[in-house]
Amino acid sequence: MKLRHLYLSLCVPGLLLPYAQLLPWLNEHGPDLPRLVAELFSTRIGAFFGIDVLVSALVLLVFIASEGRRLAVRRPWVSVVATLLVGVSLGLPLFLYQRQAKLDAGRP
Repeated sequence: MKLRHLYLSLCVPGLLLPYAQLLPWLNEHGPDLPRLVAELFSTRIGAFFGIDVLVSALVLLVFIASEGRRLAVRRPWVSVVATLLVGVSLGLPLFLYQRQAKLDAGRP
């Protein structure tokens, strides 16, 4: 299996696993952003994971912008949207797939 295919396959759990937790919560509470944030940061361990993911997402967005521009990756905005709508668990493997596809295309 090529590395880019592995990255692409990792997008599936990167989408399904977070949404398996979010969708039931949305079904119960609706799109209540203040409540979501309050529940996320209601414990120190929750805050730890929440802040970790937010910082990781910011780093990923910088990486997508810089590496996408450097390699002229096609449609890097797709990975930005994936990161904002789902999270790092989808945005990172998706951008790594896009990046690896670009790198593979340049190889003989």
